[in-house]
Amino acid sequence: MSSSQPKFFPIDSVPPMKQMPSVSKASTSIEDFHKVLEKSTRIMALCGAGLSAASGLGTFRGAGGLWRNYQATSLATPQAFKKDPGLVWLFYSYRRHMALQAKPNAGHYALTELSKKLPEFITLTQNVDETPPTIPVDDLPKCPECKTGLLRPGVVWFGEALPEDTIEEIDTWIAEKRVDLCLVIGTTATVHPAAGYVEEARQAGARIVVINMDSEELGAASGLRKGDFLFEGDASTILPDILKPIIGDLDLKGGVKDGADT
Repeated sequence: MSSSQPKFFPIDSVPPMKQMPSVSKASTSIEDFHKVLEKSTRIMALCGAGLSAASGLGTFRGAGGLWRNYQATSLATPQAFKKDPGLVWLFYSYRRHMALQAKPNAGHYALTELSKKLPEFITLTQNVDETPPTIPVDDLPKCPECKTGLLRPGVVWFGEALPEDTIEEIDTWIAEKRVDLCLVIGTTATVHPAAGYVEEARQAGARIVVINMDSEELGAASGLRKGDFLFEGDASTILPDILKPIIGDLDLKGGVKDGADT
């Protein structure tokens, strides 16, 4: 696994799983986390929309979950595309437009620096980083082969499975040897396969580390135990701080300042 090419897998979802117990046993001590981090080499990061919120990209849930009075999660399904492909294409055109305008925030840079320092770091992401009011079906993208079938956005929708080779590669990485840390960043991790990977990492020895804006909306990651960590707040400010022993001080104009081996 190359240090300059971190493993990166897009993942999405199927129905949510039942919430787990409280988070009262989790530590909120950055100092204690630093001690654990300094001994860790195999780290998995599970990233959700909350990581990109500081970049101006709305999340599917919460205050940013509506688009033109539609619940965004209801548009990210095969059923929605079958019912109104033009509307779904408009939604993803909007998402793409927003993503093209967005810039990486300090949280993204912190994870990038971590990937440079730790060759066995892996990232799993659930993210897919004014349009016309309607798009006639005749104007939608068509299959280049048959010229009649509609093309669809190249994303994994709610209710769809990941490609088998992606699932196999992630499962293989987790099973290879002990996982030290599982960072759950900006996501409730309540949908599969994301929810399952948190537990898989724990079974492989990982401590779970949750970074989320709201500790009351932790979903599957709420079953934290003694030895796990919980940091409530904006991932773009928390990640550079908690990862500092490995990545040093971030200089967003010129890379890493100091405090870490280069």
